[in-house]
Amino acid sequence: MNKKVSILIPCFNEEEGLPMLYDALCGTKGICENLKEYDFEILLINDGSKDNTLNIIKTYAEIDKRIKYISLSRNFGKECAMLSGFDYASGDCMVIMDADLQHPPTLIPEMLKYWEQGYEDVYAKRKSRGKESWLRKRLSLTYYNLLQKTSRFDILENVGDFRLLDRKCIDALQTMREKERYTKGMFAWIGFKKKEILFEQGDRLTGKSAWRFRDLLNLGIEGVTSFTTAPLRFSTIVGFIISMIAFSYMCWVLLKALIWGDPVAGYPSMMIVILFLGGIQLLSLGIIGEYLGRIFNEAKGRPVYIIGETNVDK
Repeated sequence: MNKKVSILIPCFNEEEGLPMLYDALCGTKGICENLKEYDFEILLINDGSKDNTLNIIKTYAEIDKRIKYISLSRNFGKECAMLSGFDYASGDCMVIMDADLQHPPTLIPEMLKYWEQGYEDVYAKRKSRGKESWLRKRLSLTYYNLLQKTSRFDILENVGDFRLLDRKCIDALQTMREKERYTKGMFAWIGFKKKEILFEQGDRLTGKSAWRFRDLLNLGIEGVTSFTTAPLRFSTIVGFIISMIAFSYMCWVLLKALIWGDPVAGYPSMMIVILFLGGIQLLSLGIIGEYLGRIFNEAKGRPVYIIGETNVDK
C-alpha cells in the first residue's frame, strides 16, 4: 500500500495562478504523476478570496479526486488557514507550499527522500529572497536575528512555510490552538528531527503578493509576542535604570539646594525630564498592552477558523 502525501496550499485571490499550479502538480509532467509510489492529496484552503479562486478550485475537484478544498467563511489569515489544513489533512506526511509557485514543486521528491530516511521536518531554506527590496530584506534579517537572540529555541533564518512535516509533527501542531499564531515559531518549538535543503526562491508568475508591509509588521509582532517575553523584560530593565537615574538626579538637586542654596532646576530641564520619563512610561504601557491584547483574544475562546464549505471528510 502506497504512503499518502498531503500537499497543503493556502490560497487568497489566486485565480490567475491556479492553472499553472495545477499543471505543475497534477499535469502530465507534474510531481504527482511522476511519483507513482505515493498517493497524493492536494488540499487547497480558500482563505476568503474575493475573486474566482473558489470556483476554479471546485472545477478541478470535479475532474480530479486528488483535489480537496476547504473554503473558510472569511479571510482568517494564512496562519489560521494552515491550521485548518493540519486538522483535515489525512496524509502520512504533509508538504506546505504557496500557491504562487515561488516554492518550486520540483523540490518535493528531495523532501520525500529525506523523509524516507527518517527526518520528520524537512525545511527549505532560501538561498536568496527573489526580487524583494533591499529594505525588506534587511528588515527581515534583522528581525530574525532579534528573534533568535531573545528566544530559547532556534528560529531559522530565511526559512518560511515551505517544508515537509511527518504525521507526528502534524499531530503536534493540531494541539496548538492559539488564535494569535506564528507558525514559523511553532515549527521550531515542536522540535523533532529536522533536515535543511536549499532552494532558489522564484518570483511570482502572476498577480501581486497579498502581503503588505503592515501585514508583515503584524506578523513580526506576533512572532515576538508569541515566543518571547524579552520586550517585557526590556521594559522592566529600562524602567529600573531610568528610575535609578531619576532618583540620583533628585538627590543631587536636593543636596545642591541644601549646601549651596541653588534653586531647583528651571523649566526647560524639568520639561525634558518629564517628557522623557513620560515617553518611557508610554512605551512600556504599549508593550504590556500588546501582550494583554493577545490574552484578551485568547480568553474569548472563539474558534480559530470557521469553514464555509468543503469536500473533505474528516
